[in-house]
Amino acid sequence: MTIAAPRSPFDANDTQGLLFPAGPDAQHFPRTRYQGSKRKLTGVILNHLRSLTYDSVLDAFGGTGSIAYAFKCIGKRVTYNDVLAFNEQIGLALIENDSVRLANDDVESVVTAQPGRSYGCVIERRFGGIYFTDAENRWLDVAVANIRAIDCRFKRAIAWFALIQAALAKRPYNLFHRANLYMRTADVPRSFGNKASWDRSFEDHFRAFVRAANAGIVDGGEKGGCRAVCFDALDVPGEFDLVYIDPPYINQNGVGVDYRDFYHFLEGMQNYDAWAGMIDARSKHKRLLRRPDPWSNAAESASAFERLFARFRKSTLVVSYRSDGTPSLSELEAMLRKIKRNVRLIEGERYQYALSTKRATREALLIATD
Repeated sequence: MTIAAPRSPFDANDTQGLLFPAGPDAQHFPRTRYQGSKRKLTGVILNHLRSLTYDSVLDAFGGTGSIAYAFKCIGKRVTYNDVLAFNEQIGLALIENDSVRLANDDVESVVTAQPGRSYGCVIERRFGGIYFTDAENRWLDVAVANIRAIDCRFKRAIAWFALIQAALAKRPYNLFHRANLYMRTADVPRSFGNKASWDRSFEDHFRAFVRAANAGIVDGGEKGGCRAVCFDALDVPGEFDLVYIDPPYINQNGVGVDYRDFYHFLEGMQNYDAWAGMIDARSKHKRLLRRPDPWSNAAESASAFERLFARFRKSTLVVSYRSDGTPSLSELEAMLRKIKRNVRLIEGERYQYALSTKRATREALLIATD
C-alpha cells in the first residue's frame, strides 16, 4: 500500500521544531555550499524513521555528511561512504572523529609556508586564469602541501574540510563546471552580495571553516564505532541494520548530476601528486578524465539501483529521492516490493535546492522493511 502524507514535514518552511529532532548537537553541523545538501531536511527525514528499530547505519552516498551526522547525534553506529576521496575527508572529520580538533598552531602550520619544506606548483602552473587568481593558486599549492604534512589523520581531515569549503565559497555557483574567474574579477555593477565572499581571502575562509568544523565535532557516545570509507556504494563491505540511499540526481530528461565533474578540482587536490596525469587535456576548465558512473547515467541507473537493493536486501532500505527523478518513484517502489514486504512512499512539499530552476520538484522518501 502506498501512503502519501497530505502535508509532510518535508516542507522547507517548516517551523514546528522538526528540523533537528536529533537534539541540539545536530544543529552544530557546519553549513556548506555543496550542491544537493540535505542539511535543512535532516530532522524531517529522521522524524519519518522514528518508529524503526536499528543501531547500525550505512549512508551509502554520504556527500556533505549531514545525514550521517544526524544519525550519529541520535546515537547510531554510522558508516559514512562516498566514492569521492575529498568527501571521505569530510566523513573522517565530522563522522568518524569523536573528539580531535584543529588547534591554532595547526592552523598556522597550514596557512604559512614552512621553512625547508618543498612545495609543488600544480595548481599555479595548470589552473592559471580558470578558477582563482595567480596569488590564490600559489596559496593553494602551499596549503595542500602543509595539510598533507599533518600527522594526525583527523586533524588532517579537518584541515581538508576547511580548505574544501573555502574553495567552494570563492567559486561562482560554488562549482568547478566552467572557467569563469571573470565573473569575480570583472569591474561591473552587481545586484548580488556574493562578491564579498569571493574577495575574502582563502586564509580568512579557511580559519572560519576550521572554527565551524571544530564546533561541530561530537562524541559518538557509548556505541561509538562511527567510520568513514571510500567505495562505490555497491562495494561497501559489511552488513547494516539500515541503509540510507541518496544517489546523484537524474532528471526526467535523463540528465544526471556528475559530482566528480562538478567538483573535480577538489578531487584533484586529494590526488595532488597524480593530478596532472588525471586531467582531460581537451577540457578548457581542466576537468578530470571521465570514468563510467552508472549513478549519473540514465541508461544504467535502474540496473544499479536493483543491484544495490539486492546487495543490502537484509537491511531496512531508505531511499531519499526527487519526484521527477529517473528512474521514477513508481519504478523504484516496484523494485523494492520484489525484495521487501512493506514499502512506504512519503511525498513531501515542494522543495527547491540552491541553483535549481525547478520549482515544482518534491522531496520523497521510500522506506522498505521486512
